[in-house]
Amino acid sequence: MDTTKSTQMERPIVSIILVGINIVVFLVCQFTDLPYLLGRENVLDVVYRKEYWRILSAMFLHVDQYHIFNNMLILYFLGEMLEREIGHIRYAILYFLSGIGGGTLSLWLRYLAQDGTSSIGASAAVFGLDGALLAMMLFAGRRLPNATPVRVLLMVGLSLYSGFVSSNVDNAGHVGGLLAGFVVTCIFCLLDRLKKRPPQDQGPQDWGSPQGRGPQDWDSPQDQGSQNWGSS
Repeated sequence: MDTTKSTQMERPIVSIILVGINIVVFLVCQFTDLPYLLGRENVLDVVYRKEYWRILSAMFLHVDQYHIFNNMLILYFLGEMLEREIGHIRYAILYFLSGIGGGTLSLWLRYLAQDGTSSIGASAAVFGLDGALLAMMLFAGRRLPNATPVRVLLMVGLSLYSGFVSSNVDNAGHVGGLLAGFVVTCIFCLLDRLKKRPPQDQGPQDWGSPQGRGPQDWDSPQDQGSQNWGSS
């Protein structure tokens, strides 16, 4: 195996890039409020003004140092483990679909409640990683270091509880991201199982196989016998 390619697969490239982008955007926001004005997610801008990119851009905005530190810490360490297990492309798909799923659910509930508040942060995508970890252990039979279904459920429960007892927290986004990550990973597990299924036995009607040709394979030397007049 190519050691260079193997090393690249082991590096959490996507996680590193995501953390880097979040940090750069946060630093830019310390000098100008323009990213917040153009990227925050709320009902007015997304639903009525149809600025749908805000569901994605809001994933890279954070309120303060504490907010971004917590999200990036979990994103890197949990993301590193998941990215090595499922690969770079699937991990990127998982991350963004979790963030979009959480943001969409939050936006829909705010629309129903006529809530004009804005939501920002990578928390929905990060909760999607928790959902992915749980799905992998339940349906893919994966055993990751220091991770069991009970521990993951406890971690998720404590994280959700912390959000519900705190103020100014988008709990709908957390729940939506968790569910989206769980569903996306279940789909990945299903696809892997379908790929591993052995081909079905085609039976004796498969005349293209040696077993299916039987005694009527007139091209075999055994069936030509004494009628092979061309032999000496």
